[in-house]
Amino acid sequence: MDFSLQSHTSFIGRPVRDLPTPSLVLSKPVLERNINRLQQDVQELGLSFRPHVKTLKTLEITRLMLSNGLHRGLIVSTLSELRGVLPLAEEGILDEALYGLPIYPSALPHLHSMRKSHPNLNILLLIDSPQHIPIIESFNNSISDGISPWPVFIKLDVGSRRAGVDVYSPDSGPELEELVRAVEESSAVELYGFYCHAGHSYSAKGEEEAGRALGSEVSGVLRGVKLIKNRGGKKRKVVVSIGSTPTAHVVRQVKHLLAEEGNVNGDVDVDVEVHAGNYPTNDLQQLSTDLITPADLAVRVLAEVCSVYPRRNEALINAGTVALSKETSAVPGFGRLVERPEWGVVRMSQEHGILGLLSGGAGDGEGKKVEDVFHVGQKVMLHCQHACITAAQHFVYYVVDEEDVVRETWVPWKGW
Repeated sequence: MDFSLQSHTSFIGRPVRDLPTPSLVLSKPVLERNINRLQQDVQELGLSFRPHVKTLKTLEITRLMLSNGLHRGLIVSTLSELRGVLPLAEEGILDEALYGLPIYPSALPHLHSMRKSHPNLNILLLIDSPQHIPIIESFNNSISDGISPWPVFIKLDVGSRRAGVDVYSPDSGPELEELVRAVEESSAVELYGFYCHAGHSYSAKGEEEAGRALGSEVSGVLRGVKLIKNRGGKKRKVVVSIGSTPTAHVVRQVKHLLAEEGNVNGDVDVDVEVHAGNYPTNDLQQLSTDLITPADLAVRVLAEVCSVYPRRNEALINAGTVALSKETSAVPGFGRLVERPEWGVVRMSQEHGILGLLSGGAGDGEGKKVEDVFHVGQKVMLHCQHACITAAQHFVYYVVDEEDVVRETWVPWKGW
C-alpha cells in the first residue's frame, strides 16, 4: 500500500514542507477562485454548464464544480468516476452524467446496472459512428426486464482529430447525416444533442486564437442541429455542448458567435451548454496559452533533491515520469520550479527527474550554478505540464490554505 494512503490524515494542520515526497499539493483558494470565475461567466451569459470530473476525480472537487447542485449534470471518462459520483445523485444534487467515451460493448452492462440502481440519475451515452447503434440495440434486446431508450450525444470532431464525426472535411456531410438518421430511426436511443471538444485549442495563443477555436465549436454543433427534422408538429429541444478549458476562458464570446450563425433550424429549441474539466487546476499547458497567469495554477508537486552534480550543472529529484508525466507544451521542461522558474525538469526516467536550467545557461551568473541553488535533502515545488495526468499518478491530494498549511486530504477514484 502506498504510504500516503496509510498516513495522509496525520499531516492535516502541518506545513506543506512536512509532507512526504513526492506529494501532490492543491491550493484550495486557487481552486475556488478558478471555479467561481467560470461559474460567474456562464451564469451571466445564461448558459448551462457541465463540468468534467476527469482531472481530480474526487467527491470534494466535484461538489465544488457543481456548486453544490446549482449545476445538475457532469461528464465522466471512466466507469470508476461514474461510480464515484453516485453519492451526489443519492443526495439529490446530481441529475445527469455523460459517459464521455464513444460507447463500447463491455461498458454497457456496468452503465445499465448503475442506471437501474439509480433511476433518478439520467446516464447519457456518446456516439460518433453508425456502428454504435446496433451494439446498443443488441444490448437492449438482451435485457429481459426491458429497458428505456438511451439518451445520446452525437460527438463531433471540430479539429482535434481525436473522436467524433469530422464536420469540416468537404465530404463529411453525408457521414453526419447518416448518423443522425440512424439515431432517429432506432428505438434503442433518443437524440439528446451534439457534443464537441476543441482539444486543438490547447495550442492556442491568446484570446483571439482561443476565440477562433470556440467559433469552430459553435459552428460545428450547429451543423448537426440543421439536420434535425420536425416530429409531431412541435419544436424539439436539443442540447449543444461545447467547450474545453482554453475556450471556456473566452466563453464570453459565445453570444456573439451564436448571433453570427442566426436561427439555423426553426424546428428546434437549442440549449447551449459549456463543458470544461481542467479549469479548476490549470497547468503549464494552460499557462502557455496566455489565457491565465501563474497565480491561477492550483497544482504543485513537492519533490526532494537527492543529489547535486556541479560538473554538468544539474540536480536529481525523486519526481520522475510516474510523479509528473512526460507531457510537454510551449513552456519548456517536464515541470518548472515554482520559486525559480528558470530551473525545471529537463530529463526524466521512471522515478528520477533531472533539474537543469530551462534557458540552457552554462551555469555562470547569480542563481545559475546548481551548487549555489540546490542541496541534498532540499524540498522543491514544481508546477506540472498537464494536471490531469499528473494527478492520476498520486493516491492522495494534500489540500492547503493561503499559508500552505494542510487543511484537508482528498483520495481520488482510481482505475477505469
